[in-house]
Amino acid sequence: MTAAPPALLRTADELHARVREGRRAVVMTMGALHEGHATLIRTARDLVGPDGEVVATVFVNPLQFGAGEDLDRYPRTLDADVEIAGRAGADAVFAPSVDEVYPGGEPQVRITAGPMGGRLEGASRPGHFDGMLTVVAKLLHLTRPDLALYGQKDAQQLALISRMVRDLNFGVEIIGAPTVREEDGLALSSRNRYLSAPERRTALALSQALFAGLDRLAAQEALRARAREVPATEARAEALSALGESRAAADAHAVATSAPGSATAVRAAVRQVLEDAARASPPLELDYLALVDPADFTEIDDDHTGEAVLAVAARVGTTRLIDNVTLTFGAAS
Repeated sequence: MTAAPPALLRTADELHARVREGRRAVVMTMGALHEGHATLIRTARDLVGPDGEVVATVFVNPLQFGAGEDLDRYPRTLDADVEIAGRAGADAVFAPSVDEVYPGGEPQVRITAGPMGGRLEGASRPGHFDGMLTVVAKLLHLTRPDLALYGQKDAQQLALISRMVRDLNFGVEIIGAPTVREEDGLALSSRNRYLSAPERRTALALSQALFAGLDRLAAQEALRARAREVPATEARAEALSALGESRAAADAHAVATSAPGSATAVRAAVRQVLEDAARASPPLELDYLALVDPADFTEIDDDHTGEAVLAVAARVGTTRLIDNVTLTFGAAS
């Protein structure tokens, strides 16, 4: 039996008139839905169960686009979005007009992202996060969910939304879902469709660089774990040498007692891949490479322990892409 298509709602009054029995989950999008969005909707469906309700929002928020950015170019594919959302398990698609979300024009009172909102993406796109938080706050009020899901690909966005909900006492649970990637490793994004075949080959350097950083940290952690297990004798040095770390083998004790992971070495591994891509045709133009504390998105030092976010943003041709992974320093301690 084919499931009924989701209801397409244009106003908050239409959404509020729906009968609610279980919990409501909301997945906010700017449209141009792809498998990443579909995964969020399926996850929401699993979380609220058959008695709950899943609402996908489709709204291209003008406040998030700065001067010279691609508001007019941003794809609008509502019919396809409704179909994708329905197949993934959405009960309704809320696609309000700009006048519905901002009935008095651009709001005079807005959410401010604070210091974290001025870093990384905020530094590259001034005002972006203020606009994002303002529309997220409005959509949370308009949709009245019990939980809202966001992708970890936009790690800084997720961190700021979580902080806003906590700081301003929103009665909603925020859930982050893992980044969905294509088979070649490229993070799914609505902007991928702008890439030509040569540009896409260059763009793969973003995920390749991040994975190089992950590999470097894993090797460091394995080396330290091995050093702690082997007695401080000649056998220990031989064991370290077998791991391809001859310099470390010369001072096994220093390796075993050193900081849980070298942020400097991780950054260097990532940068090497990105520098190679900068010489490709077409080239990758790096915006930023960052290894930051997820609590405030400030750069970490070599003595950092716990989670960190390794993030990169770059342009290939006229398309700007972002990607990130989460690392754990000191995992082998």
